[in-house]
Amino acid sequence: MLEKAKVLRSNQTEAEQRLWYHLRAHRFMGLKFKRQKPVGRYIADFVCLERRLIIELDGGQHAEQVAYDRHRDAWLRSQGYTVLRFWNNDVMQQLEGVLEQIRCTLSPGPSPASGRGE
Repeated sequence: MLEKAKVLRSNQTEAEQRLWYHLRAHRFMGLKFKRQKPVGRYIADFVCLERRLIIELDGGQHAEQVAYDRHRDAWLRSQGYTVLRFWNNDVMQQLEGVLEQIRCTLSPGPSPASGRGE
């Protein structure tokens, strides 16, 4: 598994390279991300262990493996991870929107109103 992760790290897609530029070296919200990191029997494209967030980038081949991805995501969620999936095209054409969605997932939302009229 570690050898496969090493090979994947050295053969990044263009979309992975582009997103990694923004996630690496604590550049994104001061958080540490790792790429092509084994998590159980899977390899996550990007993971922030501190926040238990996994980010997956999907190319065209994922359209044919929907059931596998669904099973994989369910297992990762059962381990306490939040899984975000983006198409490679989204990273290449709408990077700011992708980064904003990641930011929103990592940022705590406003606390709900207490219902006491405050």
